Amino acid sequence: MKTIAIGSGKGGVGKSSVSALIALALKRQGLSVGLLDADIFGPSIPHILGVVDNAVSENDLIQPIYVNGIATLSVGNMCPTDAAIIWRGPLVHSVLDQMLNHTNWVDPSGKKLDYLIIDLPPGTGDVPISLNQLTTLNGQVIVCTPQKTALIDAVRAVDMVKKIEKPMLGLIENMSYFLCDGCGKKHDIFGSGGVKQYAQANGLPFLGEVPFSPEIRKYEDSGSLFDLESNSDIMGIFDQIAVNLLEQVKANPVMPKLNMM
Repeated sequence: MKTIAIGSGKGGVGKSSVSALIALALKRQGLSVGLLDADIFGPSIPHILGVVDNAVSENDLIQPIYVNGIATLSVGNMCPTDAAIIWRGPLVHSVLDQMLNHTNWVDPSGKKLDYLIIDLPPGTGDVPISLNQLTTLNGQVIVCTPQKTALIDAVRAVDMVKKIEKPMLGLIENMSYFLCDGCGKKHDIFGSGGVKQYAQANGLPFLGEVPFSPEIRKYEDSGSLFDLESNSDIMGIFDQIAVNLLEQVKANPVMPKLNMM
């Protein structure tokens, strides 16, 4: 099973929705896929996918919850949705180990997954470091919005990936532009192209641009994000991102687990 972490330098850039839609796009490529919500303190995957069930254990393994054929798991499936999660680093590490290595990551037919997409918390804290101790990552993707203030934090996230010696699979510019239904014009609400320019200037892969979409917001709020599969425009963008991502995974060798404190 190949593992890909989706991170960001700061919150509010749409990382979780991008993670979920990448998982869906990989499934559309004929792959079996899992989606792990490792944003321990701010889990949002259960809400945007409409998952209300609690995770259960069988034979000492946590059983993922399947949504549209994709295996999902989140701390939000283990704790009350309105409860604050007040955990120190060692407990976070332990819970992440349970979700990664003591979960039955298989597809609905019982076969081992091809890919596990891991939605990281924003920033460069305990979870990304623990992740590199607990599993062999095939690489990481950084999501960023176009404005310079967001890019400053994304650069720090890219630097973390370099320091822990994992493949940098690419950057995605989210909320890159808004295409007006009324006038048909493209509006750069937060500016545009900054992430692509940074990637090109630093020799990093650029995986694609995702527009600012009221459709994504609507489906997220209603807990039915995977229903966006019926939107050919949005899914066409993520299908191409998935193709670009698979090319980068193929081009980058698997790195060993990092042994650091």
